[in-house]
Amino acid sequence: MSNILITICARGGSVGVPDKNIKPVDGKPLIFYTIKHAFDFQNHLPGVDILLSTDSDRIKEVAKECGLTTEYQRPAELGTSDTGKVAVIKDALKFAEKTNNKSYDFVLDLDVTSPLRTITDLIKAFNQSKSNEKLITFSVNHGHKNPYFNIVEYDGEDYAISKSSDGFLSRQKAPQTYDINGSFYFYKRAFFDMGINRVTEKGVFDVFVMDHICHDVDSEEDLKFLEWVIKSGAFIA
Repeated sequence: MSNILITICARGGSVGVPDKNIKPVDGKPLIFYTIKHAFDFQNHLPGVDILLSTDSDRIKEVAKECGLTTEYQRPAELGTSDTGKVAVIKDALKFAEKTNNKSYDFVLDLDVTSPLRTITDLIKAFNQSKSNEKLITFSVNHGHKNPYFNIVEYDGEDYAISKSSDGFLSRQKAPQTYDINGSFYFYKRAFFDMGINRVTEKGVFDVFVMDHICHDVDSEEDLKFLEWVIKSGAFIA
């Protein structure tokens, strides 16, 4: 049996959409969907604990209304928009291991603002993570754009296609690319002892490819679209 810590990180401040983590979506606060997935995963496997990481009393109150309570308070220095998420998760992990007097084999981080995941996604991705040597397995979708053909970047002097397309006469022949949707990340415990601050270090990560839409919320328009997807029945929360 593996000991697994689920982290749900929800900062109080948000530049794009104020209070977006608790904005109503189809009659429920946005964080509700992620808390539900955490409980669903916990019900499927033994040895799973859940920890909310927030600096906001209001988010704590809303999470409690959704069934999740926490004694953990995210330190103020980890509550800025410049703080990397790895540092936030690592601090929560330290708290959970000390409080629960146990070591965890995996950390599953569920992102509040990208909730279009399913319990099937999580179980399959966990099994994938257990079966490989990578330290991280995170969720992606097939890329809608391809940097070999239709992503342009500016190098300080001029514009150019992001990747050289020499030798590729069609997008279909170019290397497959993926969009990181941020919905969930499985970390092996060893990752947090290696001093790595980026999840995309080459050789460190594997990807779980979702076969359905997974929409990240970063604007009011994103919230409206997310609500439409949920109401349409295309996604079962």
